[in-house]
Amino acid sequence: MEEMVTTNLRDLMRFYSSKKVFITGHTGFKGAWLSMWLSQAGAIIKGYSLQPRYDHGLFNYLPSDLFQESEINDIRNAEALEKSINSFQPDIIFHLAAQPLVRASYDNPIETIETNVLGTANLLQSLKSVHSKCACVVITTDKVYKNNEDGRLYKESDPLGGYDPYSSSKACTEIVTESFRSSFYNPVNYAAHAKSIATARAGNVFGGGDWSEDRLVPDIVKALQENRKIKLRNPASVRPWQHVLEPISGYLILGQLLYESPLEYSDAFNFGPEMSDHFTVGELTQLFVDAWGQGKWTNISNDHQKHEASLLQLDISKAKSSLNWRPRLSGKAAVEWAVDWYKAPANEKLYLTKKQIQDYTGLWNL
Repeated sequence: MEEMVTTNLRDLMRFYSSKKVFITGHTGFKGAWLSMWLSQAGAIIKGYSLQPRYDHGLFNYLPSDLFQESEINDIRNAEALEKSINSFQPDIIFHLAAQPLVRASYDNPIETIETNVLGTANLLQSLKSVHSKCACVVITTDKVYKNNEDGRLYKESDPLGGYDPYSSSKACTEIVTESFRSSFYNPVNYAAHAKSIATARAGNVFGGGDWSEDRLVPDIVKALQENRKIKLRNPASVRPWQHVLEPISGYLILGQLLYESPLEYSDAFNFGPEMSDHFTVGELTQLFVDAWGQGKWTNISNDHQKHEASLLQLDISKAKSSLNWRPRLSGKAAVEWAVDWYKAPANEKLYLTKKQIQDYTGLWNL
């Protein structure tokens, strides 16, 4: 693959100006950040998602006119989803809607599989209703890999798998996507269908506006706000932590390249931090405590808790070489940006969201 994108994100944003972009999961954490960034680029956005789960999540601070349309619906509703896409006729689709939590998948495995696997199949089937050129980026996760916890970094060609229902559902999402791409949107026949599909596998993301239950950073922030000791289930577990703007920049770059050069970029890509930012849970928590200016944490792990992998690391060399993408924020800086957002008064959160996007874009112009 050739390097076809500049590292100047302001130039990249010109590509999205006036593009019609359909986002599933726009009310969620990553979906709201992506929507805000695309809005600043001048994109025409339609969102399709469930109601926002948290009253104080980022979506609730976004301007009401940011979306041309915000449809509250379920991706498991195949008929409604196809009608929504057909009426909009998007240039680009970002598919983020999902049941995104490992521990929640133990409690609701069928809902997790229906949402993540069948929901994605519904979306890919609905692509047939788009009458012109369309690029679709399916967002999965770093947890799609068959994780042997052997210390190596997983690359896109490694076997897929999943111990817990969430991870396995996302591995299935990758397989279903590959099946639809081979069967209905094969790059070899691109001239006939004009559809291109790629998948994006991101590491553990955090940033302002995430309040998901049983997710590390929201749990840390809630404890710090309430002056409680932070309780950690797996302080020694290692994850590829990154600020939410890091993978979103990758999604945007991939979306452009997939639209412009579909034969070269209909593939899977990892987005994660540099090796220096593969922190343990305890190390990341301490970074938050230090940035917050107070707080303590304690280890509450036990032999009866639900299984969560203790080691997961990503190889991001493909995204670096093929997309000319790389992380721009250190782990420490990423934590500081998140703390700034969570500490900001409610009436300043929209301004700070816009500013952090602008500041991050500036890092790509250095």
